[in-house]
Amino acid sequence: MTHSVPYTRPNHWRVLAALAPAWLFGVGVLALWQLYVSASEVPVTVLPSPERIARTLVREFSTLVYHARTTLIETGLGFGLAVLSAFAFALSLDAWTWLRRALYPWLVASQTVPIVALAPLMLVWFGFGLLPKVLLVALFCFFSITVATIDGLARSDPTQLKLLSSMGASYGQTLRLVRLPAALPSIFSGLKIAVTYSVTAAIFAEYVGGYAGLGILIQTAANARSTPLVFATIVVTSLVSFALFALVGALEQAFTRWHT
Repeated sequence: MTHSVPYTRPNHWRVLAALAPAWLFGVGVLALWQLYVSASEVPVTVLPSPERIARTLVREFSTLVYHARTTLIETGLGFGLAVLSAFAFALSLDAWTWLRRALYPWLVASQTVPIVALAPLMLVWFGFGLLPKVLLVALFCFFSITVATIDGLARSDPTQLKLLSSMGASYGQTLRLVRLPAALPSIFSGLKIAVTYSVTAAIFAEYVGGYAGLGILIQTAANARSTPLVFATIVVTSLVSFALFALVGALEQAFTRWHT
């Protein structure tokens, strides 16, 4: 007899109480930062105050949105490509032991090659368009998703696997009924790590060669010694990364509610 786990609505006051220390810490850091800049009269080109950064965010809002849209497109496409390719690759290594023995060591060894060194080659091979940036984001994210998926599939309950085997279940049935559901927490851990890398990878790809994006905006503002705009762009980058991380976390809650 199967029993479903009832869904309990989250207590919003409890959530706010849990987030309060982080918010208080952030407010404290910003207050100390503002006081230091005001008291020391440090030049704005060296360290702008939070108040000036906030005003820059408002003044340059349309510019920031334009460049953030470009970075989001590169990040979304690259991350999606990484998810699809990494998941397919992990399932292939899981299904065929000989393939795993042949390729898994090379997968690990590939991480010794600095991906940043591949960025100029991407431009040589694929030009200055969208494709090299998407591929670079995918390369940044591929390893963590693949390893997390392989490790998650290896942590299935042996008792359940023996039961399905005794009933003559196929590999696909075992994967769908037991192994994949059991691997979801590990898979989502890899996705959360990868999604934070994805924004950084897109910005780095824009540094190497691009016409728009948050990376280009940071580079342009730094060259013009517009430090407040650099900090404002960093704030937007952090918000984008946090939003993507929160989105993956929400998907995790939806898909692994059974685990809770």
